[in-house]
Amino acid sequence: MTATQRIAVGVVVAVACAAPLAGCATGSNGSKEGQSGPQNGAPAPQSVVRLIGDGSTAYTGAQPHLPRAEKLEPGQKPPQFVVFSWDGSGEDSQKLFSHFRKVAKENKANMTFFLSGVYMLPEEKRDLYRPPQHSPGRSDIGFNDPQGIADTVKQVRMAWLEGNEIGTHFNGHFCGPDGGVGEWSVDEWKSEIDQAKQFVKSWKTTTGMTKSAPLPFDYDKELIGARTPCLEGQKNFMKAASQMGFRYDSSGVNDQVWPKKKQGLWDLSMQLVPFPGHTYEQLTMDYNFMVNQSGTQTQGDPDMYASWGDQMRDGLVKGFYRAYDGNRAPLIIGNHFESWNGGTYMRALDEVVKEVCNKPEVRCVSFHQLADWLDAQDPQTLKKLRTLEVGEAPRKGWASLLSGRPAPAPKGVPGAPAAKQ
Repeated sequence: MTATQRIAVGVVVAVACAAPLAGCATGSNGSKEGQSGPQNGAPAPQSVVRLIGDGSTAYTGAQPHLPRAEKLEPGQKPPQFVVFSWDGSGEDSQKLFSHFRKVAKENKANMTFFLSGVYMLPEEKRDLYRPPQHSPGRSDIGFNDPQGIADTVKQVRMAWLEGNEIGTHFNGHFCGPDGGVGEWSVDEWKSEIDQAKQFVKSWKTTTGMTKSAPLPFDYDKELIGARTPCLEGQKNFMKAASQMGFRYDSSGVNDQVWPKKKQGLWDLSMQLVPFPGHTYEQLTMDYNFMVNQSGTQTQGDPDMYASWGDQMRDGLVKGFYRAYDGNRAPLIIGNHFESWNGGTYMRALDEVVKEVCNKPEVRCVSFHQLADWLDAQDPQTLKKLRTLEVGEAPRKGWASLLSGRPAPAPKGVPGAPAAKQ
């Protein structure tokens, strides 16, 4: 059964989000990269700061704590990559952005934060947003207030300086029929992308916070990937994104196998993992676990909160070990800064990060870092890795698979080479 077929079995489709900082998914430093997450490195010196545009963003040099991607040696076992990513990232009263920044630092991890552009646009300036197929100033996730923007800017700035990635979740989060992103043309996607960039590049002007510190990156260069609202509209989005210099997309549904490129972009979509207590598999996203547990109620039966969170945690951990002990395919996980079902999924994610990111040969990285590593590999090596099925370790060992020759027999057994005298 294919990934798409399996997800259809167990997931309810949701077409909108109600919470202001809620995204949705469809139901269905120059140091070596020998460890997970941030490595040694120093922030860029202030002398290289160059303001961009109105000073909302600035060029400050290379991103600190960004490991250098290294090519696998012949026969070398690949590391186990894990990507934790967050749709519609913004800091609100729940303070989950700041919380997971701390969790990442404590566990030597980097993450990807998909920022929604409208979270950088104040409510009174909402008409600046011209969403495709909708009237100006329309957004299904609302806009923001000055304090929310200031708090979000602070978190985005610190996240980037710690080595995390700032992607985009676009703007109005329109799903389903009647103008949803699944109906947008390539040109409409280009408009949405341009606007998402512009709201980040002009937050000082739109808020009047002209004396605030800039975001320390050039967003035109920083922005290399995204996840579409409700995982809809991927086909035309990828066409637009490939023309606009993006390097990856995370808007689809995959099995736990090594990624390949589609339309020139790395397909780093979320994956299907075991769903404890069920015969079908589940998408690696908090929202999808929720709809399969409490349906459309974001706050279901309180007596079930703990077990629902445990179910998500255990499913993600099972998926991790299936890859870690098997084909070593990167594990891609998507989440939202939400307190659905009493915050049980946020607690589960805390536990998953602590469980997996401190294991030997594991690297909890951003999509940016994963794309860099994939680009650094020999295409033939990646082709061999893609021959491995879900959970399948090389039958004759990693040295045999990735060196093109059989692994040497152990000494002291029949067939071992004679010892040199």
